[in-house]
Amino acid sequence: MIDLQRKKSGSAGFIITNSNCSTMFLAIALGPLHQAFGVEKVFVTTMQAISGAGYPGVASLDILGNVIPYISGEEEKIEIETRKILGALAGERVQLADFVISAQTNRVPVEDGHTECVSVKLRQPTSVETIKERLRNFRGLPQELKLPSAPPQPLIVVEENDRPQPKRDVERANGMATLIGRIRPCPLLDYRFVILGHNTIRGAAGASILNAELLVAQGRI
Repeated sequence: MIDLQRKKSGSAGFIITNSNCSTMFLAIALGPLHQAFGVEKVFVTTMQAISGAGYPGVASLDILGNVIPYISGEEEKIEIETRKILGALAGERVQLADFVISAQTNRVPVEDGHTECVSVKLRQPTSVETIKERLRNFRGLPQELKLPSAPPQPLIVVEENDRPQPKRDVERANGMATLIGRIRPCPLLDYRFVILGHNTIRGAAGASILNAELLVAQGRI
C-alpha cells in the first residue's frame, strides 16, 4: 500500500497508521488460525481500559464501580479493520477477509490492558492442542528481522484457568506481546478464548515504534 500511495501522490512520502487497539490484539490472535484453518465467524466482547479513552479519559464518577457498554465507533472499527488486516491486496484495493465479526465493546475500570472474550468458528476441523501449538509457534516479520521492539514470542499462551489478567499479565514482554488463555471448545461456535493486550504500548506507541523499525529494516526510511 505504500507503493500505491507513492504512485497516486507522485511523491516519496507515505502515511502509516496503527489499527484500532482492540482490533490489533484480535487480529494477531486470529491471524495464525485464519491462515491454518480459515476463520468463518467471530463473536467478540471487549473490556477496555480507561487509558484507551486518552487524557483526561472517562470521568471518575462515570467509571468507578461501573461498566459503560458503549464506546463510540469502536464496534464498527473492530468489525471492519480486523477483516482488512487479515485480507489481501487485490490490485489497488484491499480485499477484506471472507468472514463475519460481531463485536460488543465495554469500558471498564481498569487502568491499562484491553481484555477480549472471543468465540470463533473455523472452516476446517482442528483441536484445542493444535490451536495452542499454532499460536505458540507463530512468528511474524518483526521476529524474523529481530527488530529491537519486537517481542521474541508475539503470542503467549497462558494455561492458568483465571488468566490472563490485566493487573498480573499486561506488562509481560515489555507490554508488546498478546496473551491468550482459556482456549477451549465453544458450544455456540467452535472454540473460545480470552486475549489481553497492553492498549497504550502494543496497541499504540509501541506499535508505532515497531512500524518505524520495520520501515528502516526494509529500507523505506
